[in-house]
Amino acid sequence: DLPQCSFLFALRLFHYFSAVISLAVRIVHSGQTCNVEEERYSERVYTIREGETLELQCLVTGHPRPQVRWTKTAGGASDRPGDSSLHNETLKIEKITRHQGGRYYCKAENGLGSPAIRSIRVDVYYLDDPVITVHQSVGESKEHFYFERTVFLRCVASSNPPVLYTWRRGREALSQGSDSGVEIYEPFFTQGETKILKLKNLRPQDYADYTCSASVRSVCGIPDKNAHFSLSNRTAPPSIKLQVDEPLVVNPGETVTLVCVASGGDPPPTLTWLRPGGEELPKRSVLKGGTLTIPAVTVEDGGAYSCMAANNVGNPAKKSATVLVRGLRKGRFWITPDPYHNDDHIQIGREVKISCQVEATPPEELQFDWLKNGRPLRSSERMVITHGDGEAAPGTTHLDIIDLKFTDFGTYTCASSLRSGGSPEISIDVNISSTTVPPELTVPRGRSHLIVQEGDTVDLQCLVSGKPKPIILWSRVEESGSAAAAPLLMPDGSLQTESYDGVLRIHNVSRDMSGTYRCQTSQYNGFNVKPREALIQLVVQFPPVVEPVYTEVRQALGRAFSLTCRLLRAHPARLLRYEWKLGSRLLTVGQFSDQKDDTNYQVRALNREGYGEYTCDITNEAGAGRCTFLVTGKAYPPEFYYDTYSALWQNRPRVYGFKLQWTQMEPNAVDRILAYRLGLRQMGQTRWWEQEIPMEGNIQKGELLTHNLTELVKPESYLVRLTPITRYGEGDATERVITYSGTCGFEDEAVCLFSQDKTDEFDWTRHSAATRDTKYTPNTGPSTDRTGSKQGFYMYIETSRPRQDGDKARLLSPTFNMNSKGGNSPAYCFAFFYHMYGKHIGALNVYLRQKGQTVTDESVWSLTGNQGDRWRQAKVNIHPTTAFQMVMEGVRGAGIEGDIAIDDVTIEEGECKDPPPNSEMHSYFFALQLSQDELFLYFHALLLLLGGGHTEQHEVKLVRLSDSNPQSNI
Repeated sequence: DLPQCSFLFALRLFHYFSAVISLAVRIVHSGQTCNVEEERYSERVYTIREGETLELQCLVTGHPRPQVRWTKTAGGASDRPGDSSLHNETLKIEKITRHQGGRYYCKAENGLGSPAIRSIRVDVYYLDDPVITVHQSVGESKEHFYFERTVFLRCVASSNPPVLYTWRRGREALSQGSDSGVEIYEPFFTQGETKILKLKNLRPQDYADYTCSASVRSVCGIPDKNAHFSLSNRTAPPSIKLQVDEPLVVNPGETVTLVCVASGGDPPPTLTWLRPGGEELPKRSVLKGGTLTIPAVTVEDGGAYSCMAANNVGNPAKKSATVLVRGLRKGRFWITPDPYHNDDHIQIGREVKISCQVEATPPEELQFDWLKNGRPLRSSERMVITHGDGEAAPGTTHLDIIDLKFTDFGTYTCASSLRSGGSPEISIDVNISSTTVPPELTVPRGRSHLIVQEGDTVDLQCLVSGKPKPIILWSRVEESGSAAAAPLLMPDGSLQTESYDGVLRIHNVSRDMSGTYRCQTSQYNGFNVKPREALIQLVVQFPPVVEPVYTEVRQALGRAFSLTCRLLRAHPARLLRYEWKLGSRLLTVGQFSDQKDDTNYQVRALNREGYGEYTCDITNEAGAGRCTFLVTGKAYPPEFYYDTYSALWQNRPRVYGFKLQWTQMEPNAVDRILAYRLGLRQMGQTRWWEQEIPMEGNIQKGELLTHNLTELVKPESYLVRLTPITRYGEGDATERVITYSGTCGFEDEAVCLFSQDKTDEFDWTRHSAATRDTKYTPNTGPSTDRTGSKQGFYMYIETSRPRQDGDKARLLSPTFNMNSKGGNSPAYCFAFFYHMYGKHIGALNVYLRQKGQTVTDESVWSLTGNQGDRWRQAKVNIHPTTAFQMVMEGVRGAGIEGDIAIDDVTIEEGECKDPPPNSEMHSYFFALQLSQDELFLYFHALLLLLGGGHTEQHEVKLVRLSDSNPQSNI
C-alpha cells in the first residue's frame, strides 16, 4: 500500500491532470467471526472459526472501474476452488469448513497497465470432540511365571491450531512423573493429534474414571472439549455373533432379517451394519439395534452385509453374512459344428453341439432340462447331455449330437430353472434342420462409405444371413497409429452396441462421430465359429467454422479500415468460396487457395453509406460459416468515476447535490463528441428530466469530465443516464444510481465540504485506523471508525507536540440557507458521534454560527474530560434564524493523551428524536463558601434540584477557588 501522504498526493495529481488512476487493491475483512488479523513473516493471515461466515472485501481504486475476481489456491479434495472464480468485490462463504481454508487472491484489472493483486491466507480454526480408545497388551515371561497387563488410553482429537491435552483420573490431574505407574507420551507419527496415557502393570487404583481434555486455549472462542472412559476389571474388547444362516438364500419379494448380537465387551458395544466398498444399505432397510430388516428384497439387494461392533476398546469386531436372492438372468445359446472337420456347416453324419448358458443365483440350485420338439430328452450314446464342464463358464449345459441323422432335425429346447422355485424358468429354442447354415455378413452396395452432413440421421447397415440369425455387435475401429489413445466410444457412450437387425442408427450425427465402424457376428445366439465382420467408413461433413462470429467496429468518417474473416476448420476443406456483402448489397466474391485460410475486405475512406452490417460467408458443400461486422459511428459509453465522493451537502438542508465525474471510453475512435445528453429520473418514478451538456474541443482519453447536479431532494435516490452525441447520432449510454446517505462519514477526501477554520491554532485530521502510524500515542483516540471498521475514516485532533494546552482546532460545516415559511424559524437536529478517550482529554465544543449583519457563535453543546474508549452519539436541537454553519471545536488538554474524534455527522429538519443523555447541556455556576461538613448537604440538595426525581443525567463539577485561579477539580 502507498503511504498515506503519497496516496493523497497521487489523488491531487489525478484531479489536477484529469488523468486515469492506476489500480490499487487491498483486502479487508468483516463479519462476526474471530477477526484475528496478524502478520507472520510479512504474510497476511485471517483466522476464523469453522461454521462462521467468512467475508472478505477487496477494496480497489482505479478508473475505469476495475473488474474484480477472487480465486483460491488448491484446497482440500472436497473443495475445488482452483476450478472456479468469483467475480465480485466481496467474497462471502457462509458456514466455512476446514477444507475451505487456504490462500485467497483478489485480482483487479481495468485494461490499463498491469493487474493489481493482493492475497490473504485464511486459517480455519476448529476442535473436534476427542475420542478415547483403550488397548491392552498381555505379555508372558516364562522365566518368572507372571503376566504383565499394560493398558493404553489413547486420546485423539483433530484441531487447528494444535491441541493441548490434559489427563485426569477422577479429580486428580495426571502429568508425566506424577505417578510411577503412569507414563504420558505422544507418538511421533501422529504429529500432535494423539496423546497416550500408559498404565503400566495395572494396579487397583488404576481402575477409575479417566477424562481427556482437549484445548486450543479458547482461541476464536472455541471451548475445551472432554472425553470420558471408566476403566474396570471388566473392560474388554467387543465380540459378536450373527444369528443368520450363511449364506442366506431368499426369493425376490421376501423380507430379509439379519440379526447381530454382542456376545462380549465392556462397555457395551455399538452395533452397525455396512456393505462392502462403502455402498449404501437398501433405502427400504430398517435398523433397530443389531437387527437389519430389508422388506421386499430384490436381486440388486443381494451381496455381503457386515455387522461391526465397537466400544473404543481394542479393535472393532466384524462379521459378515451373504444374502443370495434367487434369480435367473441372461439365457444364451450357441451351435458348434463338428470340430474335427474344417467345415462351418451342419452335415449328416457329423457331430453337432448345442450349448446353453444362464446366470443363476445361487448357482448350485440351477438345473437344466432338454427337450426335442417339446418332449423330454435323456442322455444316450448319440445324445450326450453334460452340465458345467471345466472349460465352459458356470451355469452351462451342452447337448452333443453324435453322427447326425435326418431324424435328428427339429427344435431343441434348453429349459433352466431353480430346484426350489422362486424364479420363473428360462427356455431357449434352437432349430436344427437342413436349412441351418452358418452366418454370412456383407455391406449393401454403396453403403460402405457414407457421407452425411452434421445434424442428419444416418443408418449404418450390415446384411447378415444364416439360420439362426445371430446378433450383430457394432464397435468403432481405432485409427492406425493411435493404439495408445483411449478406445473410441459409440454414440451412446458404450464400447459396443448390440443390434438384432444389423442396423446402427445414429441421430443428430456430429463431426466427432466420423470414422470407421465395425459390424461383426456375435458368437452367442448363433454359430460358434470365427466371427464374420465388415467395415463401414462414415464421413461427417460440416460447414466452415469461422471467426469472428460477430464484431462491432466503430469508426469516424473518412477513416480507412480492414475487415478479416478467418477460416478455422471445415469438411470438406476444398472448393471453399467467400462472399462479402454490406446489407443485401454484394461487395466481392472469391475462392480460397490451398495456402490461405482468411479473407479480408478493405475500406479506404468511410462515408455515411459505408455504415451498416458487413457479412462474409465462407461456404462448402455442407453449408456456410458467417463472419458479421457491425460498422457504426456510435460513440463508446462514458465510464462513471465511482471513486468520487458521495452526495454533497448543499446550502439548504432539504436538498443535496452531486458532483458527477466520468471519462470517455475510446474518444478518438469515432467523430468528436459534441455533447452529452444527461437524463435524470427519481427512483420509483417514470418521468425523465433531460438536458444537454455541450463539449468544447476534443476529449482526450482519460480526461476527467465533471458536471454538478443540484436541487436533488433529500432523501431521494436518482437514476442518472449519460449518452454521448456525435454527428453520427447518439452513442451508448451509461447509467448509475445516486443515493443520499444523509450522513457525512468523512469517507471521501472532500470531507463533505467541511472546511478548516483559518483563525484557529491547528487543524482537524482525516484518518483511518487501518493506515494509522504504528508510532501513534497509545491509550488515546479510537481504534476503528464509528461502525467498528478499521478501514473507515473519521476526523480527529492530534494532541501530540507541538500542540499546547488550550490550543483549538475548528471544523466548519458548509453554509446552510434557511427554509423559513411564514416567518417561522424551523428547528433542525444536528447529530454526530464523538470519541473522547485519554487521561488528558480537553473539551469538545459545538457552536451555531449565524450569518446576519454580524457573525455570531452560540454554544449549543459542550463536553470535557475522559469519556472512555468507545463511540457515543450526541444530538442537538438548533433554531437558527438566518443562514448558518455548525462549528466543531476541539480543545487540547494538559497532555498528549487527549485525542478527540468525530464521525457520522448529520443535519436534518425537525426536532431530534430520542436524544441521548447529555445531548443538551445547561450550565449553572454557584459561588459558595462551604465548610467540609456542609459540602455533602449542599451537594445532595443540588442533585435533588436538578433531578427532580426524574432519570435525567447531569454532570456536576466542583471547583476549588482561591483568590487567583481555580486550582483543581474535586
